[in-house]
Amino acid sequence: MRTHLFRATLTLIVALAFTASAAAQGMVKGQVLDQNGEPVEGATILFVLPDSPREIKTTSGKNGEFVQIGLKSGRYTITANKDNVGSETVTATVTQGGGGVNFTFNLSPISSLSMGDRERVMALQEVFAAASEASNAGDTDLAIAKYTEAIGVSPDCKDCYLNIGFAHSDEKRWPDAVAAFNKAIELDSNFSDAYSGLAAAYNAQKKFDLAQEAGAKAASLASTGGGAGSGGAEQAYNQGVILFNGQKYAEAKVQFETAVNVDPRMALAQYQLGMASLNLGQIPDAVKALEAYLEIEPNGDKASEVNTALPALKAMVQ
Repeated sequence: MRTHLFRATLTLIVALAFTASAAAQGMVKGQVLDQNGEPVEGATILFVLPDSPREIKTTSGKNGEFVQIGLKSGRYTITANKDNVGSETVTATVTQGGGGVNFTFNLSPISSLSMGDRERVMALQEVFAAASEASNAGDTDLAIAKYTEAIGVSPDCKDCYLNIGFAHSDEKRWPDAVAAFNKAIELDSNFSDAYSGLAAAYNAQKKFDLAQEAGAKAASLASTGGGAGSGGAEQAYNQGVILFNGQKYAEAKVQFETAVNVDPRMALAQYQLGMASLNLGQIPDAVKALEAYLEIEPNGDKASEVNTALPALKAMVQ
């Protein structure tokens, strides 16, 4: 089960630095950090003084540090920004001949949000963390209650509905799982994880046509999204299981072949490929796949069954 909320640090440290020689020119200095407290090199720091046509910029160095001198006296809006890291804006009064100003910027994906939006995100993170903790502890009902609470904070939380679906699936409450997965899909029609969960829920209810449709959609989205990794193998395997359960062995075999091509070490895909080949009467293919299963998992759950069947199957192809 996957969750997709980011973490953020919202600390802003403002201190006065009494460096008289530089401060006489009007100085702001400081450091730019990311949400993990690591220095951010190459962040743009923009100084804006109302009613001034001059735009002043500087860039943070290797240690995330920056210095800007020669600033006129006034109330500045100062923004630190770097793409894919975050943005943060503060205001500060700079006085020529006065004390310099020292900022530590902490960039995060939410640092540029309004205070109200920040509070909502932080509340969502807190409830979501409690839901995840309950789920990991096996308390599915509490997890569902917490994910539902999170939806109250953010009605468009597709991951909340996804995890509610998985929680209902853990308890084999399939209609409730289907409803939750469908709600996640309603919020994001390209949510491949939700289609996968929906396929599994339909498959458990022996609604194989619906399961096949949802599984095919999940596989298509995974492929479009670059599912050539283990996720693509899992999608193909799941689709193969659905087809196999619907006694569509030839189509199932294609999916299992796809899974093992993507991930040759997926033992269950090798086993199911063997079973699909066996049901199609393709004994050499069955032997090859079952031997591959044993090589990967010589002590796996299916090892005893495979070891018993293989001698007879090999005799058939000699």
